[in-house]
Amino acid sequence: AVMLLIILISPCGATSLNPVRLRDQEANALLKWKASLDNQSQVVLNSWSGSNPCNNWAGISCDSSQQSVTNLSLSHFGLRGTLQAFNFSSFPELRGFYLWNNSFYGPIPPSIGNLSKLMVLDLDQNDLIGNVPWEIGLLGSLNILWLGPNNLTGLIPSSIGNLRNLTFLSIWGNPLSGFFPQEIGFLKSLEYLGISNNNMSGSIPYSIGNLTKLSDLRITKTFFSGSLPHEMNNLTSLRLLHLSGNMFTGTLPPNVCLGGLLENFTATSNHFSGPIPTSLRNCTTLHRLRFDWNQLTGNISEALGVYPKLDYIDLSHNRLNGELPRELGEWHNITALKISNNSVSGEIPSALASASKLRLIDLSWNRLIGEIPKELRKLESLFSLNLNNNQLSNTIPVEIGMLSSLQILNLAANNLSGPIPVQLGNFTNLLEINLSYNKLTYSIPSKIGSLTSLEVLDLSSNMLMQEIPPQLGNLQTLSTLNLSHNELSGLIPDTFERLLGLTAMDISHNELEGPIPDIEPFQNASFEAYQNNMGLCGNASGLNPCAIPENNKNGRRGISVVILIVLPLLAGSFLLLIVMASTFIFHQRVIRGSHPVSQERGGQCQDIFSVWSSDGKIIYENIIDATEEFNSNYCIGSGNYGTVYKAILPTGQVVAVKKFHSSDEEETNLKAFKSEITTLLDIRHRNIVKLYGFCSNPKHLFLVYEFLEKGSLKNILANPEEAMELDWVKRLNIIKGMASALAYLHHDCTPPIIHRDVSSSNVLLDLEHEAHVSDFGTARFMVPNSSNWTSLAGTFGYIPPEQAYTRKVDEKCDVYSFGVVTLEVMMGRHPGTLISSLSSPSFPSSSSSSPADQHMLLKDIIDQRIPCPNTGPAINGVVHFTKLAIACLAANPQSRPTMHQKWLQHMWNLAVDIFEKMAQKNCASYSALFAGFCKNGEGSKALDLFINMLLEGVELTVFTFTSIANACGLLMSSETSRQIQGFTIKFGHGSSACVQAALLDMCTRCRRMNDAEKIQRLLSGELCLIAADSINIQA
Repeated sequence: AVMLLIILISPCGATSLNPVRLRDQEANALLKWKASLDNQSQVVLNSWSGSNPCNNWAGISCDSSQQSVTNLSLSHFGLRGTLQAFNFSSFPELRGFYLWNNSFYGPIPPSIGNLSKLMVLDLDQNDLIGNVPWEIGLLGSLNILWLGPNNLTGLIPSSIGNLRNLTFLSIWGNPLSGFFPQEIGFLKSLEYLGISNNNMSGSIPYSIGNLTKLSDLRITKTFFSGSLPHEMNNLTSLRLLHLSGNMFTGTLPPNVCLGGLLENFTATSNHFSGPIPTSLRNCTTLHRLRFDWNQLTGNISEALGVYPKLDYIDLSHNRLNGELPRELGEWHNITALKISNNSVSGEIPSALASASKLRLIDLSWNRLIGEIPKELRKLESLFSLNLNNNQLSNTIPVEIGMLSSLQILNLAANNLSGPIPVQLGNFTNLLEINLSYNKLTYSIPSKIGSLTSLEVLDLSSNMLMQEIPPQLGNLQTLSTLNLSHNELSGLIPDTFERLLGLTAMDISHNELEGPIPDIEPFQNASFEAYQNNMGLCGNASGLNPCAIPENNKNGRRGISVVILIVLPLLAGSFLLLIVMASTFIFHQRVIRGSHPVSQERGGQCQDIFSVWSSDGKIIYENIIDATEEFNSNYCIGSGNYGTVYKAILPTGQVVAVKKFHSSDEEETNLKAFKSEITTLLDIRHRNIVKLYGFCSNPKHLFLVYEFLEKGSLKNILANPEEAMELDWVKRLNIIKGMASALAYLHHDCTPPIIHRDVSSSNVLLDLEHEAHVSDFGTARFMVPNSSNWTSLAGTFGYIPPEQAYTRKVDEKCDVYSFGVVTLEVMMGRHPGTLISSLSSPSFPSSSSSSPADQHMLLKDIIDQRIPCPNTGPAINGVVHFTKLAIACLAANPQSRPTMHQKWLQHMWNLAVDIFEKMAQKNCASYSALFAGFCKNGEGSKALDLFINMLLEGVELTVFTFTSIANACGLLMSSETSRQIQGFTIKFGHGSSACVQAALLDMCTRCRRMNDAEKIQRLLSGELCLIAADSINIQA
């Protein structure tokens, strides 16, 4: 039988050939294969000629007698072709087949199973496709099998369990699918197993516990899920275990380091819960440990021990608690310590300074208290220190200035007080300083101006005083500057005009005055970056122009001379103006006789506040007085078309006044404006900002809205403290409110209203965090004669891609913008990078990026400043709205849903979710859900629900049952509906016979015979006869 098997595998009878004939056979097979390759490959294999492959043929090795080929080593030869022309049966003595890093394509031929003596098969880094052939299991002598990365698909054949001599198996980097075969447990000699970067799913087979010699196990970036088998605790020879980027749940194997050999253990980006494995506390062999982005719990100080060889640890984004272990100082080789986004408490141990090789510390987003240890000055190699979002107190130690290698310093959102240490100016390599949201006082040290490599400086939300030091103008590499929410005063230094690398800045909420720098970042900044200062001026949105250039800032004499000259001229001009004005008024009164005067400031204001019962002219004057002629001190925001002011009327009512920008080039069509605004005045919706009235005249063009206390969604998300108030329930309600508002504008208004500028700046929140959409329709009536064709409308970052090549604006543009804002609510920031990634065909673009970069898990992209949603409704809501948002971002506008569809779908999903959670389901709730299924055309779900009603014993009233019958008519036919109503009358109020007979009729007529038979078995004999008789009569 054995001989027969060999003959079947080797039909040419190669094993019986003499050495000369065997060598000729191998030469012919190689030359034939060479001829099938592309021209360049044939040039590379130019040495392949003659009839003796053992005579210096490139890549060919033979046995000691030089009679037969034993190794084919063509790695890195740059060959291109297929394996179809390779006659595997011609090489009975082949031990090694190396084709690594070439461009072979096509499938792996099943005839590869003829290489019965093959010990190494390396097809790594080619373009092979198709399934892994079952015949690969015939290579019984194989020690090393390397099949990835390629483009192999399908299942891993169970025959792989026949390779009992296999010590190395790598199939990573292939789009393989299906489950991992249990037969893997037969490979008891296996020492390396790599099955990463594929599409396999299911759970890890328990038989993996048989691989007790396994020292290197890599299962990353797959679709494996479920708990790890308990048998993995048997893998006591492990030195490396990689489980990152999967969907594993349950706990990590507690005995993973029982053998005392484990060096590298990563399980990042999964759903593991429970404690850190107990065996790791005494695992002194550890070099690298990564459990970030899971849901691990437990006391961190009890779980970790002394690790003299540990180089890198990342436990971030878990739910660990307790204090930092005192043993940290004994981790003498540690270079990176990352335990951010947990609930770690207590103080930072001063012993940490003994870990002298530390280069990165990230303990942010915990509950640490106490002072920053002065001993950290000993960490001479430290380049990144992130302690932000804790509860650290006292002053920033001056000793921190001794960290000469530091590049990133983030101490934001703590309770630090006192001055900013002058010693920060010693950080010659510093790239980023973030000290925002503390209680720092005194002035900004001028020595910070010596940090010539600095790119980010954020000192916002402190209590810093005095003037901005002019030395900051030396920071020519600075790209981000935030000095907002302090008590800084005086002028902005002239030296700031040298900050040519600046791309973002914010100096709002200070006491600054005078002109802004004449450079693009300042000139193009939004008004929010300047608001709430003493008296800034300049050529920027929302600022008043500077009246007189200040040429001599060092002396007051020049100013005094100007005053002495100008003041008398102004006084004379003023007297002349009074005389002229008096004459004009007298002349007007003579002409008008007894008519009342309607002289407003700047001309007569027409169509004022028609929705208010008050006198429009009086309200107009009240607004002018309340804003002091639209003084910038009352400005609360600025948009594409105007500036918004807060006005407190004499009645105490607070309103928001949007004054539109005037244009010298294009005059607003007042008639069109009034026509459009009249339509908007009729809008009444709880999620749309109320429009009280308007003024339209040549000087002033403004709208008056209700005032929303919380301000814009954009500003709230940008403020860490306010953003953390927005839990997931509030955020989902905000999205629901926006959806409801846009659905109303698009589908319930006649004619439909297109917003045209949906953005987080135009979503305002009240004290209850209820969303109110503002600025609806403004973009259109600000561009006269535009209809739906206009110049580019909207806010950059929210405009759909089709606007790049078409100017047509319709509801689908609003839908796209809504999707952007929805993702912004979920992520806590503008989703520009995510949108680019989703639309990029090459995503993920870098093979060197981390698992967290390449696997876009929803839990990774949502706002990390608030806890992950942990209840069913919140989780479902986040997932549901994220899916809807992505659907809104479809490149093809026609593929985007309408707001009506989105709103109805959300309400329907909500109704189903509520129904499923009801403890007591009555006939009314069943019938309502049944009607919904019928209306949506989901007939099978409606019938399944009806069957469930019967099995639950729900008794129907005539009214409810008639409602179900009518709903059934929507789904099937009016005839069926009448039949069911007939059953209701025949069998009486709430009769179970009525329910059963109707159900039997529905199932039979819908040809769902299995359900019909099920119902018949439930009916009693007499009732069955009645029902069947009724059906026969009605049929």
